[in-house]
Amino acid sequence: MEYNTYDFGLVGLGVMGRNFILNVADNNFKAFGYDLDAEKVNALREEGGNTKKVDASTDIKTFVNALARPRKIMLLVPAGKIVDAVIDSLLPHLDKDDIIIDGGNSFFTDTDRREAYLQEKGIHFFGAGVSGGAKGARKGPSIMPGGSKPGYKEVQPIFEAVAAKFNGEPCVAYLGPKSAGNYVKMVHNGIEYGLMQLTSEIYDLLKKAGDFNNDQLHETYKKWNQGRLQSFLVEITAQIFQQEDDQGNGRLVDKILDRAKQKGTGKWTSQNAMDLGIPVPSIDVAVSMRELSALKEERLRADALYGRPVVETIAQNKLSALAEKALYFSFIITYAQGLHQLADASKEYGYDLDLATIAKIWRAGCIIRAALLEDITKAYKEDSELPNLLLSPSFVDKVSSTVDAARELVSHAAKNGIPLPGLSNSLTYFDAYTSGRLPLNLIQAQRDHFGSHTYERVDVEGIFHTEWGE
Repeated sequence: MEYNTYDFGLVGLGVMGRNFILNVADNNFKAFGYDLDAEKVNALREEGGNTKKVDASTDIKTFVNALARPRKIMLLVPAGKIVDAVIDSLLPHLDKDDIIIDGGNSFFTDTDRREAYLQEKGIHFFGAGVSGGAKGARKGPSIMPGGSKPGYKEVQPIFEAVAAKFNGEPCVAYLGPKSAGNYVKMVHNGIEYGLMQLTSEIYDLLKKAGDFNNDQLHETYKKWNQGRLQSFLVEITAQIFQQEDDQGNGRLVDKILDRAKQKGTGKWTSQNAMDLGIPVPSIDVAVSMRELSALKEERLRADALYGRPVVETIAQNKLSALAEKALYFSFIITYAQGLHQLADASKEYGYDLDLATIAKIWRAGCIIRAALLEDITKAYKEDSELPNLLLSPSFVDKVSSTVDAARELVSHAAKNGIPLPGLSNSLTYFDAYTSGRLPLNLIQAQRDHFGSHTYERVDVEGIFHTEWGE
């Protein structure tokens, strides 16, 4: 190890950390890692192959002394108290203007707190969402940094080199002050929850209402991935249906327990949307369905208690065509909800987000990358103040030409006992958002009746209260 010669430091050499630091080294930046686990340190050294390019240590002083100033140190450790613990362990060894980057899924208010704390100590800090999983970290992720702009400027050449590329453009950009990066990554993950739920619902519908087998499901999703539904999630879904079970006969997907887990970022998105007063029902229900899936034993008991309708099948060609349109429609609605939340949060928290830039850096590397994001980028370039994607003239025909398919499938599923909560919530959101008159006047009347909460009128300005008769 040579003192003060490595360009980039990384704390946390798990799968994501190891892949990210090797990506840095592949792009001709010397990188040094730190982990308390000697096995992880040795694994990095072995895979890196040349300690002059990439090295690591279990000793924090050795790690810090290896880095050129200003030191650029990225943390890829689990969100929560461990991030604070790592920061406090680094501080005694750092100098003014050194840089710490939190690359994990930290809650955005924690990032604000940490930036203020480190600013007092003369240390630059910013949160950077990293999406793409382990493979993305190795081959090129989408990176969402926000916080100290001078700190980002120092790291920018490294991040632009390691990020995924779309038509030669790196999928990374400085997004805004404070916790802008972590907030954008949080909403990215909320959208991810919604898209995954929708993709799984359509799979369920194709099986139950069309008797599609795994080979047919593979071909269907593969074909969709060659068209306007082209996306990472549709691509890997097609692959999943082909995977053989290495522990027995048949396909692996049929052997996996229908109980989905979560790490909390989707829930944070949903909770914060409620705090902001922004409706994101496609994301809300995706979180709820993971929670409902966890009730496996109760679901089995309930299944035995209640009869289910005999499912009326739909011809496969017709069902496939309807499903493609409905999935495209609901993908648009889910992106629209997430971007609406980002637009509002930008004003509420002073992020000054550029939604066209966000959509642009999501086009490659990240889990929600999709061909649709090119159209979304253009829509926000045409109107940077667009409050909701559904108000973009360029999306009116895309939605209008696919919404009837969603109506037909939601109706069929309801009659046949097939749960489509993501698709039905997307449809209900669309119908409500595009309704000039909703029945909430009655709710205001009820609130005033029982609680004197007042109401407004459509014909006269002002706030009113009525003593309602019995």
